[in-house]
Amino acid sequence: MTNKELKNLKDTLWQSADTLRADSGLKSSEYATPILGLIFLRFAESKYKGHEESILAEYNKLKGTRMEREMSEIAIEKCGFYLPDEARYEYLLNLPETDNIPEKVKQAMVDIEKYTKELEDTLPKDEYYAVDGKDGKAVVKKLLKTFKDIPDNISIDIFGEIYEYFLGKFALAEGQGGGEFFTPSTVVRYMVEVLSPTEGEIFDPACGSGGMFVQTAHYIAKHKANGKDINLRAYGVEKTGATVKLAKMNLALNNIRGTITEANSYYNDPYSCFGRFDYVMANPPFNVDGIELADVKDQARFNTYGVPQNKTKGKKSAGETVPNGNYLWINMFATSLKENTGKAALVMANSASDAGNSEKDIRIKLIESGIVSQMVTLPSNMFSTVTLPATLWFFDATHKNKDEILFIDARNVFTQIDRAHRSFSDEQIKNLAIISRLYEGETEDFTELINEYKAEITRLENGGEIEETKDIAYWQSNIDWLLERFPDGKYKDVTGLCKAAKIEGEDGIKDQDYSLNPGRYVGVVIEDDGLTEEEFKAEMMSLQAELEKLNNEARGLEGKIAENLKSLFGGEVDND
Repeated sequence: MTNKELKNLKDTLWQSADTLRADSGLKSSEYATPILGLIFLRFAESKYKGHEESILAEYNKLKGTRMEREMSEIAIEKCGFYLPDEARYEYLLNLPETDNIPEKVKQAMVDIEKYTKELEDTLPKDEYYAVDGKDGKAVVKKLLKTFKDIPDNISIDIFGEIYEYFLGKFALAEGQGGGEFFTPSTVVRYMVEVLSPTEGEIFDPACGSGGMFVQTAHYIAKHKANGKDINLRAYGVEKTGATVKLAKMNLALNNIRGTITEANSYYNDPYSCFGRFDYVMANPPFNVDGIELADVKDQARFNTYGVPQNKTKGKKSAGETVPNGNYLWINMFATSLKENTGKAALVMANSASDAGNSEKDIRIKLIESGIVSQMVTLPSNMFSTVTLPATLWFFDATHKNKDEILFIDARNVFTQIDRAHRSFSDEQIKNLAIISRLYEGETEDFTELINEYKAEITRLENGGEIEETKDIAYWQSNIDWLLERFPDGKYKDVTGLCKAAKIEGEDGIKDQDYSLNPGRYVGVVIEDDGLTEEEFKAEMMSLQAELEKLNNEARGLEGKIAENLKSLFGGEVDND
């Protein structure tokens, strides 16, 4: 499914569901839970169909033998959950309108929870009575018909995107910041590509609906040899109870083992995260204020590199808060990693890269410790409901080049979805991630990527079907983009794109006042005008002198005009 097709599907589904809300008489906040429950059922059936043949085959093979097993047990092993016949979306959709549809939907949810412990007390149930309301307008039946239009062959990771699209819409309808829990899937995929996870424990202290876990599991499964089961355990924290339930549904649909805890990560540490995790990923809320200093200052996960504090000369007062939560999150990520092996990626407001005062002191310690491996500036308009510019921070306890950091400016790498939204294409994700691979010395990955694109050209030349708008010219443009920047298949600094900056030395990170803003290091691309660097500087100085001369002349003319007006009309003339 193309980005445009996905957007159209989400818009159509939302419009239909929102139109029906008027018939239900519910507020957006009341309507959200049952709507998302129906979307869960639709995706659950879609996924179950993909496993049903192998589930039945295993059941029939063992039936009547000493190793006979319940079908539900086999289903949970292969699919992550069991879907009884009367919990199927198709069954509910085809019920006559004379039936009590809300009751049937509730029972379907009860049946699913009965067989899947991880979903216990998670799925919506009694809410469906309120959807139909007192007027008996059969809204639940109409909603079932609406969501049947979600294609069966849609990939399960799109489930999270549709889910979070609806979450954002509901939050905006209530006047809230829907983007707090939504990270675009292509941004998450890029983060995962850079981390290149294998297996182990992954932590997300602001997990929303669990998208980071899903994309990590998909990446590991894709790169796992011999189709073996992935060894991944997810640990999530989410402060909103309703969103905790969504994350549990998402994990169940994607057959990911894990635990989601309802808590506030500033004040609670349910997994004793210090030094524990193989991977940490999150898109935490930006610039949160009102966090009590007394509640965080003595926690090792927050104070190892220093606690952000307001500039005061006297004794710290009771009830004092930290400047904002940004560097608490940054500290938590750095300290949650296993020593010598852990890796982390987080989304953070651009302002944190240059923050001053106590935040700068923390940043200096982080930089000099060698744990910061990479910084990436994202394009604008990548987030559906948040307009703040964002940067990706990468930590790596295995980082070999502890005296330098890789900076990437990806602001000019994007695909325009519509006037207000941008995304990364699959190839843009690969092209940006390969910069990290080259930097790490993995040149064979670069060759493989070039060959992958060449294979697509060969396929099209042999009469293969064009997918989306990806014709021969498209694939060649990706090859050209890579070879123009890395002609030898090895990492090198590219003006306007990437720079491996040393901490010490001329124009190093220390010289740049310990800024972690990629724009400070990668520079800007200057169109080829035939000038050497020295000639360009001389030209700019000349233009500056000419500008100053023109400004002086303009100020002189302003004075003459004022005098002339004064002589014409008399009195005082305001020159401001």
